[in-house]
Amino acid sequence: MNTLRYRSRGQSVNFLQQILNRMGYKLMVTNYFDTDTDLAVRDFQLKNNLVVDGIVGMKTWIKLIAADKEILNLNDKFLSEKDLIDFARLFSLEPAVVKAVNEVESSGKGFLAEGRPRILFEGHVFWRELKKHGHDPKVLWSADFEDVLYESWTRKYYKGGAAEYDRLEKAARISDLPGIKEAAYCSASWGAFQIMGYHYKSLGYSSVDDFVEHMNRHEREHLAAFGKFISFAGFSGKKLLEWLREKNWANFAHGYNGSGYKQNKYDAKLKSAYEKYSV
Repeated sequence: MNTLRYRSRGQSVNFLQQILNRMGYKLMVTNYFDTDTDLAVRDFQLKNNLVVDGIVGMKTWIKLIAADKEILNLNDKFLSEKDLIDFARLFSLEPAVVKAVNEVESSGKGFLAEGRPRILFEGHVFWRELKKHGHDPKVLWSADFEDVLYESWTRKYYKGGAAEYDRLEKAARISDLPGIKEAAYCSASWGAFQIMGYHYKSLGYSSVDDFVEHMNRHEREHLAAFGKFISFAGFSGKKLLEWLREKNWANFAHGYNGSGYKQNKYDAKLKSAYEKYSV
């Protein structure tokens, strides 16, 4: 694990905040080591006979992981080198390409520290999904549900980590009408590669519940769903799988991440990761 301190950024900070939340600290799960995280770390260090410096180094990591036994169970759900090589062979891709995509697009993890698959609930998608299921979102909307039901995309209501499950379940309880729960579960992105639930039918799953059940099994299932997705999803006249085979990073990133890929430099990150692994 990386050594972390106030103002550190990255996935390790996200993981740290998840662990601290499981221990009762109420933190916003982000990639930023903020003041609240610093205070939580110092409190944990004080209660566990460590030097109280706010720095999460080897000793603090050891204590944190030892205090949260569920983290150890995640080892059984991680992708292996063989999984990536098998995937590359199955889809006729260079292993370096698969590793690059796994690094950049999966953010390095498919499960929360507590063992559930990583999700992000999208209230604007829920708005659309309710319509698909025959419900009027304007009728169902109320101020109590403004954080899970809205017409246009916004990151304003994102909470990150396990708190996204709170948003998901809140959406599922917006009404007891038929199809509400399915609409809610279709409105979250799931797993390492953040595949939207509403793709379940195109991916070959019998229902969104079947899709979610597979996402709970293993990161190998996340990779399998990703393979199915890039095989049917297209951009600019070709399947995303074809753009990957050609190593056309810009077109793949545009098709997978949307038009904002340039702002986030996904194409450059993919190219850089590929060059690293191809060596």
